[in-house]
Amino acid sequence: MLTDDLRQKVLQAQKNEITEYIVYKKLASVAKIKEHADILDKISKEELVHYEFFKSLTGQEACPDKGKIFFHFFIAKVFGLNFGLKLMENGEDLAQDAYAGLKLVSPEIEQVMGDENRHERELISLIDEERLKYISSMVLGLNDALVELSGALVGFTLALQNTRLVAIVGLITGIAAAMSMAASEYLSTKQEDTGKSPVKACIYTGFTYIGTVILLVLPYFLFKHIFACLALVVACVLLIIFVFTFYMSVSKGLNFRKRFLEMAGISLGIAGINFIIGIIIRNVFGIQV
Repeated sequence: MLTDDLRQKVLQAQKNEITEYIVYKKLASVAKIKEHADILDKISKEELVHYEFFKSLTGQEACPDKGKIFFHFFIAKVFGLNFGLKLMENGEDLAQDAYAGLKLVSPEIEQVMGDENRHERELISLIDEERLKYISSMVLGLNDALVELSGALVGFTLALQNTRLVAIVGLITGIAAAMSMAASEYLSTKQEDTGKSPVKACIYTGFTYIGTVILLVLPYFLFKHIFACLALVVACVLLIIFVFTFYMSVSKGLNFRKRFLEMAGISLGIAGINFIIGIIIRNVFGIQV
């Protein structure tokens, strides 16, 4: 006989299992590699077995968490199967901790925990997406664009103080720097035996750089107040760093806080130095636009 407290915990575990069953089933339906689809389908069926086991304890149905289903499926479609599975893996870790407290309910809980551990190993075996192979190229393009262009835009803002002019100069500078960085990555990858395609490394670096340039320059095309644009650039830098660092920390199992503070400190530090340089140049050369 379950106490009210244990019944609620079992019902929550039951809800988690039916939710994960649906998530894995949907991910299996969109997986491009058959081996990946087969593993995800197998895991989904085992989650359904777990659900039925918990149902036998509670004697009632449990509704899946539709928000969680949508979230994980959306994340996997937008950011890739690897990222989605990593988030699911984190959920599996939490599930194991929760199930450890239910051992008194039934000895079969041990079997469920064993399945969850195996799921984690099988999920890790899937993590081999191309975008992870070239993530160093993406980091190169992103870091360089954030440090160079954010600093340059701050300097241009103080020196020129004309949004349209800053936007045009920043865009030209950014595109030129992106092509230069992409070419450098091509040559660097070609000389190293990394197993990566120089062309793909070049494309990942270039497109990441260009995407960052567009986001940083956009406020100067949309707004007229020069310092409002500068504030938006700083906010955009922090947002880009936050999103990309979160992606990196989940995909590669890195420390989010340490990497975020490091990237933000470097980018904003360079921007601050260029802020001072912009003021000096404007005053020394008497620039009036």
